[in-house]
Amino acid sequence: MKILIDTDGKTLVCGEGAAARTLPLYGDEAFEILSEHWLKVGWNQKYPYTFSWMGRPVIQLPEDLLRAQEVIYRLKPDVIIETGVAHGGSLIFYASLFKAMGHGGRVIGVDIEIRPHNRRAIEAHELFPYLTLIEGSSTDPAIVARVKSQAAAGQSVLVILDSNHSKAHVAAELVAYHDLVTPGSYIVATDGSMKDLHDVPRGKPEWIWDHPTAAAAEFALAHPQFVLEQPPWPFNESSLKHNITHWPGAWLKRL
Repeated sequence: MKILIDTDGKTLVCGEGAAARTLPLYGDEAFEILSEHWLKVGWNQKYPYTFSWMGRPVIQLPEDLLRAQEVIYRLKPDVIIETGVAHGGSLIFYASLFKAMGHGGRVIGVDIEIRPHNRRAIEAHELFPYLTLIEGSSTDPAIVARVKSQAAAGQSVLVILDSNHSKAHVAAELVAYHDLVTPGSYIVATDGSMKDLHDVPRGKPEWIWDHPTAAAAEFALAHPQFVLEQPPWPFNESSLKHNITHWPGAWLKRL
């Protein structure tokens, strides 16, 4: 697709030939088209790898973290489970929300390998008392059992899947952890933007079908107690309605 931006004429032309459309540059549709391509270029240039939270690298798009915060503040879950630890930044982010809310919640991080230098830094962090680290494959039945043992009966649970993003692995995680999710809460299959990144230099052609969004959609069809539902924005004084996100089709709400 070709995009022509005319800042003098304040228009955006999208497409070619008879299919070309001219849009107001300062309009919602132009904003969404530009955002889509900004996300692709930014991902390829590793823009999400430039942020930290309270001293720990957090490899997420800031908008996704802020939207997650909106959900966490509204639900105030007792337990947040995240598969995929990396540097621990998102675990610290969720722990800081519990601390700020005065909420005695617990964040459980699961990773097939927690590198020693990351473990040392996470364990030395002032928010580590909110965290539990579990090393092992997130789909190993023994690891799943350990994770489930951390959530007491009656506690509300939110699950965020951010480990191996292949469709098959995410599908297995959804099956393994969905029964922990309490009514009104979510299991989140992150980074489905892979489907839109298959044609960028750092992407892979198979991502056009092998991605978390596909796993979440198939899971929702097979599990009617869950519905794909983007959490509503609690505040909006714009005419915009769609997230700028690396997590499209990610939020599975338990009814």
